[in-house]
Amino acid sequence: MTPLEFFANHTYRMVFFGTMTIGLVAGALGTFAYLRKQSLISDVVSHAALPGTLLAFLGAVVVLGADGRNMLGLIVGAVVVGTIAALFANGVARTSKIRIDTAMAVALTIFFGAGMLLLRVVADGSFPGKGGIQDYLFGNASVITVADLATSITVGAIALLLMIVFWKEFALRTFDPDHAAVLGFSARTIDTLMFTTIVIATVIGVKAVGLVLMVAFVVTPPAAARQWTRTLRGMVVLSAAIGAVGSGLGAYLSVALGSIPTGPLIVLTLFAIFVFSLVFSPRRSVVMRAIGRSRARAELKRDLDREAAVR
Repeated sequence: MTPLEFFANHTYRMVFFGTMTIGLVAGALGTFAYLRKQSLISDVVSHAALPGTLLAFLGAVVVLGADGRNMLGLIVGAVVVGTIAALFANGVARTSKIRIDTAMAVALTIFFGAGMLLLRVVADGSFPGKGGIQDYLFGNASVITVADLATSITVGAIALLLMIVFWKEFALRTFDPDHAAVLGFSARTIDTLMFTTIVIATVIGVKAVGLVLMVAFVVTPPAAARQWTRTLRGMVVLSAAIGAVGSGLGAYLSVALGSIPTGPLIVLTLFAIFVFSLVFSPRRSVVMRAIGRSRARAELKRDLDREAAVR
């Protein structure tokens, strides 16, 4: 399929621009999770998004009598529960001797278990509009509508705006939390804002790629960008670009190569970019490190030879 044929199709356009939006937002905001060594927080959030979306669905249908599959309502539910899950994991690590990775694993299992229970309740009940709600487990990019795309762009822009407004606070909390406390910044407030933005970056992609694969959108672009830059600003921008380009390219290839699932192919595309960065980046690559070690050994050998000659 040629690019012209691809973009002439409405469904393909929605998939392309929808996944690019998800990749851009997740790549930019995932940088802070990566630098805080909490990349798996996105996994916690994505699994917590399941009970969040289902609670929003049930609340809209049962309490309000409205459309339970409204994208904005589902995102709000996922953001609220996802933020609670992220704060729960960090709260457990902060107030006990349990390490953050263990706390995240506990949070993931608790919230995902609650989500699976609610999924069974929805599946067994006679709720209008429940068809396709299981797509949040594995995602279905082909169901992205214009309204979904507009909602994702709007919500993603809000998350990016929060990052820009609180850039100084986020940076200090990430690199020097003690200095941030001395300056009077509330750790709990900054963490809540930061994890809320990461939650938003995660949940806007759950419908398209599913909670199982969404972690790759948050983790892989920052890991690739880190190989090329040393500054926070450069890393955020490059990570966003990698997320957007990798997602768009993966979406195009999933159609061009013949009905290959979009989410998995995007993940593989992002992984290919990461491997390329790992091997060929000018300062931190495997190749450059090998060359540096080889040069160091050669210089050491020359020095030893000179000392031996002098003796």
